[in-house]
Amino acid sequence: MKILLLVIGKTDEDYLITGIKKYVGRIGHYASFEMKEIPDPRNRKTLSEDQQKKAESFLLLQQLQPGDQVVLLDENGKQFTSVEFSENLEKQMASGAKRLVFIIGGPYGFAQEVYDRANAKMSLSPMTFSHQMVRLIFVEQLYRAFTILKGEPYHHQ
Repeated sequence: MKILLLVIGKTDEDYLITGIKKYVGRIGHYASFEMKEIPDPRNRKTLSEDQQKKAESFLLLQQLQPGDQVVLLDENGKQFTSVEFSENLEKQMASGAKRLVFIIGGPYGFAQEVYDRANAKMSLSPMTFSHQMVRLIFVEQLYRAFTILKGEPYHHQ
């Protein structure tokens, strides 16, 4: 199974880029993984929140294929411990879907069309993080999940 992380906009902080690259490289030892940055919609700053969410939704939905298992990173999603996330990841990977797609939306969240396409929603925390920081937190947790599944010593109980 391929795993894809779709994000809106570029990561522009060097320390985040360094951390993301570190964990993306590590994840590659366990699974076929890609993080794809979707450019911000044109004229984003002149759009209302609703218009921006719709424009982002159009760009995101173009990236999806029939049969993709889609999980939105959303503040109202289900929260997991790291071990629970690894167990959920294992189930998703055994589901027979060709691609597991995680999506981090823009600053205003997702339009209804994206929610309608999603198979699940997950939250990384009840706290709010910047969308750029969520990228690093997510790839670290994905790496951690793989080490848990392999019984490797990265995660301590």
